[in-house]
Amino acid sequence: MLEVIGLSKKYGKTLAADDVNFAVPDGKIGILLGPNGAGKSTVIKSIAGLLRYQGAIRIQGMDARSLEAKKCFAYVPELPYLYDALTVREHIEFIIRAYGACVSEDEIGELFERFELADKQDKLGNELSKGMMQKVSICCALVIKPKVILLDEPMVGLDPMAIKELKGVILDLAGQGCTVLISTHMLEMVKELWDVTFVMDKGHILGTYARESVADEDLEALFFSVTGQAKPSDQDGR
Repeated sequence: MLEVIGLSKKYGKTLAADDVNFAVPDGKIGILLGPNGAGKSTVIKSIAGLLRYQGAIRIQGMDARSLEAKKCFAYVPELPYLYDALTVREHIEFIIRAYGACVSEDEIGELFERFELADKQDKLGNELSKGMMQKVSICCALVIKPKVILLDEPMVGLDPMAIKELKGVILDLAGQGCTVLISTHMLEMVKELWDVTFVMDKGHILGTYARESVADEDLEALFFSVTGQAKPSDQDGR
């Protein structure tokens, strides 16, 4: 379970996140939606431990900053970063050792096959395209078998087959009891994935919606309704 409690963060005089509260239960997929500048990145980076903040964040009931919480938490950033001098295989091995994870060769091979990296294992980080780097970043997150996983715009830069596989992986993770939180503004990419959606704008959570409570309203319509923004087609007069 992931819990965000009274999260606030200032940059100078700008309040990027203002008393943000939400929770994603075990086995559920949460979507954090919001336009550019809504405060999503601040929330995501706070959960990932990249920012100091006021409030509390709990992972499986533990303080997110504790070592035990970090051991069961995985993060896929919007912009993948790989070490130039490590191969794809070495990135995976580094993460396994850092987390002390128990992973078989078959499990590593299955990940590589699923994301079309089996023939890229010996390539260095600086030899990969952005899409390939994103795939490696996703595999590094998945290989530790997290109980909570956070994905920030995870489908940007991926080819259609990789997007399909990632969606399948996300559904599999939830089915295994993992907590999933996805931050995105690409509504069409996640419309079939979510269990609960948090709509954010101007540093606030404007609304929390369970899928079953908005059965007659699609995710895009919900987003524009809550944020008060006009759809692009409305703005164009169509």
